[in-house]
Amino acid sequence: MTRDPATLRVVVAEDHYLVREGTRRTLDEADGIEVVAAVATAVELEHVVDRELPDVVVTDIRMPPDHHTEGIDAAHRIRQAHPDIGVVVLSQYAEATYAMDLLREGTAGRAYLLKEQVGNPAQLVAAVRTVADGGSWIDPTVVGAMVAQTTRRASSPLRVLTHRELEILEQMAQGRTNAAIAHHLNLSESSIEKYSTSLFRKLGLTDEPHVHRRVAAVLTLLHDQARARPLTDDTP
Repeated sequence: MTRDPATLRVVVAEDHYLVREGTRRTLDEADGIEVVAAVATAVELEHVVDRELPDVVVTDIRMPPDHHTEGIDAAHRIRQAHPDIGVVVLSQYAEATYAMDLLREGTAGRAYLLKEQVGNPAQLVAAVRTVADGGSWIDPTVVGAMVAQTTRRASSPLRVLTHRELEILEQMAQGRTNAAIAHHLNLSESSIEKYSTSLFRKLGLTDEPHVHRRVAAVLTLLHDQARARPLTDDTP
């Protein structure tokens, strides 16, 4: 059979049968996506990836034999062996630590999504398409956990951002465009651009090409040890 280059080929790895089948069916029912294999372990995942060379892998974090971070570990090995394969990690944990583990070697072609989104076809499919194009996606709930965690730290660079800049940063990390953020916050796109420029400057992110600054901004919140000061108010 001739392969359709317009169809995204996906491999699913999840040890829980019902979740695995739910994920497979959700993706198979989406236009332009084909699940070429669904497996239950990280070992099987790596074997089938080498054989099928899919466009995207969707994997659980914890799988046999130890139910620790097998999915994330496999994702790193897959990305090293096949840099063009996108990876979506599904987790039941809205914790920044797991997301940071996934993104420690870069953000391109990686997504961290909560398992509850398997029941939200639009979110899951959007994440798959995003990583297939080399982009990044972090679940909104995880972004909120990251923000809450970093604002509690006195040394967090997040504390130099205004309330409005924080809102925009959260929207960015959810994968929304400037136009979508403007609509959500009832602001103009030019205002979003100004706030974005300001928050990137405060977080020390440069305007280099091919750098995913929006996701890098979230990561900066967890790593930067800049001197803290209280949140400031937005000026009119």
